[in-house]
Amino acid sequence: MFRIGHGYDVHKLVEDRELILGGVNIPFEKGLLGHSDADVLIHAIMDAILGAAALGDIGGLFPDTDPVFKGADSMLLFKEVIRVVSEKGYKVGNIDATLIAQRPKIKPYLLEMRQNIALCCGVNIEAVNVKATTEEHLGFTGSGEGMSAHAVCILIKEN
Repeated sequence: MFRIGHGYDVHKLVEDRELILGGVNIPFEKGLLGHSDADVLIHAIMDAILGAAALGDIGGLFPDTDPVFKGADSMLLFKEVIRVVSEKGYKVGNIDATLIAQRPKIKPYLLEMRQNIALCCGVNIEAVNVKATTEEHLGFTGSGEGMSAHAVCILIKEN
């Protein structure tokens, strides 16, 4: 049995924050604002996985009102999502994600992001695709106010 999920996330860019995308610390003058490390790409992927398993969203598992998750490493939260869906008998089949950002250029970091995601999910890197696009200077991502990400995944029922 296959289950399909979609995830979306958005965060504002601000000064004095590290920019972490796909578990990679990217040199840039701004970072994403959020309760955790605000890794918009990983957040969208987690929501896609949770959605495919009909387990709600990351806000349900990791509420931004809980001080335990203040400044949390999204890759650690991601591992917990994988653990939760595994307990329900699911494994990741594949992931396809799109990061939407005007700057910085993401291409040099895509392979490392894919490796991080594949390792966390326990899948081969060929099961993970990450791409980046701009919005041609339109909207909040195009003006550099923030970044967003979309992700889809297929979960496979193991039982």
